[in-house]
Amino acid sequence: MNSTLIQMTLLMACGAGWRLLTPAGLAAEQTRMVLTTVVYYLLLPAMVLEVLWTADIGLQSFEYTLLGVGSIAFALVCTGLLGLFFRFEPKRMGAMMLAAAFPNVTYLGLPVLEQTFGSWSRSVVIQLDLFAASPILFTVGILLARHYGDEGEEKPRSIWSSLNAPPFWAAAVAIILNQNHIVAPDWLSGVLQKLSVTVVPLMLFSLGLALNWRAITLRNVPYVIPVILIKMAVMPLSALFLAGYLTIDDSHKAAAVLDLAMPSMVLGIVFCDRYRLDSALYAMTVTVTTALSLIALPFWHGVVAHYQW
Repeated sequence: MNSTLIQMTLLMACGAGWRLLTPAGLAAEQTRMVLTTVVYYLLLPAMVLEVLWTADIGLQSFEYTLLGVGSIAFALVCTGLLGLFFRFEPKRMGAMMLAAAFPNVTYLGLPVLEQTFGSWSRSVVIQLDLFAASPILFTVGILLARHYGDEGEEKPRSIWSSLNAPPFWAAAVAIILNQNHIVAPDWLSGVLQKLSVTVVPLMLFSLGLALNWRAITLRNVPYVIPVILIKMAVMPLSALFLAGYLTIDDSHKAAAVLDLAMPSMVLGIVFCDRYRLDSALYAMTVTVTTALSLIALPFWHGVVAHYQW
């Protein structure tokens, strides 16, 4: 795990270095937008298609859904109760709920799990993302952002329109092919594999581009601390508890729990900007939780490696 995190950190450091140096005059946000667009519309769908086409899809897919949705829901409830008790300002409350409940299951979870457990864990990551985290994010997450923020549009877009996206279409096609036992031709498998291997380094580089140490301010510390506790302690504990009721084997349970222990997702900053939540608070939370994950992830890896379900 330590060797894996060193590799991940160095790749993220390349992105952070780009933010500071801006080679060829390309700003970090501009570069990240191009890279994440390529990943989202081409490379990630190729990986989803490659992995789910041959994955074991069935009862365990439903169990991943239960585990992911249950853990996210528990984190949302904890953050919501905390907000009611301390009467946080709505724009801060919305940012805190997104940061505390939605982990970076793909952009960081994919490279960490693949390096730690092996290539088979890609299926765990993708199923947790597409069958649990992303559907909840694009439905419940958007509803929360609208509730605590301000969309600023006369005709708000349907939350279901967010599910009309390339990774979901790729997943639908892959499941159809999988369930009909259609074998991919060698030339197509080769193309999908070559596209897939580029996802991890580009995701980590983009994550480094997104980290902004200037976003760290003292005034946000009281709001970031409870998010850190919920995101990096309470949520993994709830996932560990829920995993004990699943029928999947222990190695898949360990991979799933570790994926749900990832730091706050980067995508949340887009929701904060769009719905006018506290973007600075969210950016600080992403940066701090990602940095702390270098300590938290080895800890949780040790826990799941020796845990008796």
